[in-house]
Amino acid sequence: LNPQVDFQNEVLGALSAAGEDFFAKVGGKVTLNCGVSSYRRSLQWHHGNDFLHSVDQRGYPRKGTADLSRRSVVRQTNLEISSVKETDAGRFTCSADGTRHNHSLSLFSVLVSVKPSAVLELNDEAKLQCEVKGQHQGCEVKWRSPNTYSLTNPSTVQLKPVKTSHNGAWECIVTCGRNTFSERLTIKVKGNTQLLGMKTFVCICGTANDCPLGLSCSMWFVIGVCCQCGMLLIVCVTVLCKCIKRRSVCEERRSSNIYV
Repeated sequence: LNPQVDFQNEVLGALSAAGEDFFAKVGGKVTLNCGVSSYRRSLQWHHGNDFLHSVDQRGYPRKGTADLSRRSVVRQTNLEISSVKETDAGRFTCSADGTRHNHSLSLFSVLVSVKPSAVLELNDEAKLQCEVKGQHQGCEVKWRSPNTYSLTNPSTVQLKPVKTSHNGAWECIVTCGRNTFSERLTIKVKGNTQLLGMKTFVCICGTANDCPLGLSCSMWFVIGVCCQCGMLLIVCVTVLCKCIKRRSVCEERRSSNIYV
């Protein structure tokens, strides 16, 4: 039996049912719903004119020779595709008991980039770009910045100037109807330092826009010096107390030996 001929003959007299438009990201995974949850006689999947899979009422499976056949599997009535390629786009037909369900698959390639580089200096300028190839009409592209749930339009974001709050993982989110895809980009902002286990920030003296709490650079320097002096004083007092206590113990032992 030739599955290709069987399918073409079946198409001539088959009934058609409304299908769905599916979306997937290149390299990802997608599941195409047939449109029915069960069948009595047979189930077939085709990609264009290429035969992919068929299952009869006894549960006996047949697989086509196309590359897509090797990267896909039928689970109940649905078609699950792994390692999606650009050539997978197009029309899919699920035929269950003589009724065709025509579907379409649109693919995306999401590319994220930052210029001049992913390592930036404070107060520099940079541009984040989220490029979506094969974008379907009606899809929306947004950016999500680190440590926030708010979304930023459009697909290009200008960092002018670069701040410490820009440090971390950015996420480009592509929304097509009920389908959402994302791609991450990590940015490192130079200038973060560690002081006594607390995160402080390097800023330019005379401006407080990029400094925590709006304090100037000189104020944070004074606070840092005071913290260091305070820690040093605590250490000195602790050592001194231990020495005094040890000396008292020695004096008591010496006195007791004299009386004996």
